[in-house]
Amino acid sequence: MKRTLLPSFDIAAAIAAGETSAAEVLEACIARIDATDGRINAFTGKSYARARAEAQAVDAARSRGEALGPLAGVPYAVKNLFDIEGEVTLAGSNIHHHHARAKADAVLVQRMRAAGAVLVGSLNMDEFAYGFTTENSHYGACHNPHDLARSAGGSSGGSGAAVAAGQVPIALGSDTNGSIRVPASLCGVWGLKPTFGRLSRRGSYPFVHSIDQLGCFADSVQGLSLSYDAMQGADPLDPACRATQVQATLPALQHGIEGLRIGVLGGYFQDLATPAALSVLESAASVLGATQQVEWPDAALARAAAFIITASEGGALHLDELRSRADEFEPLSVDRFIAGALQPASWYLRAQRFRRVYRDRVNALFQKWDVVLAPATPVSAPLLGSEWLDINGQQHPCRPSLGLLTQPISFAGCPVVAAPFWPQRTHGMPIGVQVIAAPWREDLALRVAMTLQRSGLAHGKKAAL
Repeated sequence: MKRTLLPSFDIAAAIAAGETSAAEVLEACIARIDATDGRINAFTGKSYARARAEAQAVDAARSRGEALGPLAGVPYAVKNLFDIEGEVTLAGSNIHHHHARAKADAVLVQRMRAAGAVLVGSLNMDEFAYGFTTENSHYGACHNPHDLARSAGGSSGGSGAAVAAGQVPIALGSDTNGSIRVPASLCGVWGLKPTFGRLSRRGSYPFVHSIDQLGCFADSVQGLSLSYDAMQGADPLDPACRATQVQATLPALQHGIEGLRIGVLGGYFQDLATPAALSVLESAASVLGATQQVEWPDAALARAAAFIITASEGGALHLDELRSRADEFEPLSVDRFIAGALQPASWYLRAQRFRRVYRDRVNALFQKWDVVLAPATPVSAPLLGSEWLDINGQQHPCRPSLGLLTQPISFAGCPVVAAPFWPQRTHGMPIGVQVIAAPWREDLALRVAMTLQRSGLAHGKKAAL
């Protein structure tokens, strides 16, 4: 076999059939990482010794005739806020550098390993997940594989870039206000932010306890489903993980969209999108036969409330270090952490009270609609170092505004698939479309995403590096 990395959904089948081995797949993955990461800077840690041991275990199980897991031999990497046994969980920071090594893998890493996946390393991110560009002053900026001068998005920028560069077919990330969907959009890969409370967060470093959710990136919709299905399951030690039943989504991809009520978000979500972002939304709507515009309730208020909660919880989490070691924080975010720590408690309480009402209004919308569509980002990837975005003639601060269209959705806890599109007017750079479903209905979002993939208009693209 030539050392080329197969698509995620083909790897396990090829290994099970004896067409290749987990060791061969892994060496192709390592070769790609070593050949490209000097330019991308997606990886902050490489776990090659562990990966080779895991790949050998898969091959040994096959040689014994044992049943293999659904991800047997599939390489993947994780945002460096996931615990990896024996390694320091950096969370993009310098402050954590001297912390104790993790005693165990994060729960989702354990579940990926149980499914046969092979962990190759940890990935670059904005410090403590507070950012949308992965311009990390400690470990260097992550570069977009499709244009090295541009941002890969954030805060899970390394995860999106690693998949876009063909370094790994699957990566794990986290999404509080858009940190999976923004990199997926800017890097042109598939991303899934599950329902808040769906997947265990135990063994990951938090950002905003009441909003954080873990999820995945992949080179295909099937790859999303495979990894998402492997990670499901209740965790009584994560109070937020409320999903007691596993929802197998891979079989659901064959069902198509017949009978689904699919709408297109208007108002806020179109007013804050550039013509390029609106063009990909129109393409998705055309494929799906979605003709009716839908108004999402209180989107601007939800974004404001999410900002207040994000700043307050983030600032409180790091209060001791902000008091004693502020000069060691990321210069691009330290002022926001300090400002959050100084917010009045009454602001935070008011934002949380609004959130309860807001979620009720969003849930009411999904009594009429099964899935709704919106652009994932207002623009394609900006140049690294950009301070401002031009959105329809208005100047917006770049780093927070990449999440303009994602933040109101995650504040409601809804599951979202980011589908990659390639508009003509962005000089070869992608923009994603959000496929949004009601809480706990990831299966519907993935079914719609699969229809978009089959149309050929939405697809991942490995960067030519």
